[in-house]
Amino acid sequence: MDLQKEAPNVVTEAGFKMLVESGYSVEVVCKQDAYRKNSVWHGIWLLRAVDDDGVEKELVTARARPDGEFIQLRTFKTVTGLVSFLIDLGFSVVAFPVYEGQRWTYTLADTPDDDSDS
Repeated sequence: MDLQKEAPNVVTEAGFKMLVESGYSVEVVCKQDAYRKNSVWHGIWLLRAVDDDGVEKELVTARARPDGEFIQLRTFKTVTGLVSFLIDLGFSVVAFPVYEGQRWTYTLADTPDDDSDS
């Protein structure tokens, strides 16, 4: 299945990273209120790559599911997983929404330089 032909509003992890590097913003969407269990924050977050015109591409898994469904949104269920993914994309400062419906947007251009001495 060619995801670009079947579902133009989704992208796998490799494509997502390329979009971000080419100037797309990353939007983190909180789909379920975050809660703390022991020392770990849980919730459900989705990621979208958004261009300057507002065109969105949602991050999906690359693996086929046992029930035959190929396209499934990639969800992050812990803050640790979300932060790890965002850092791997190149973001050095990470914040995240904690209430259902909230969104937070990142762009690589907004990432501060690592060599600032102030």
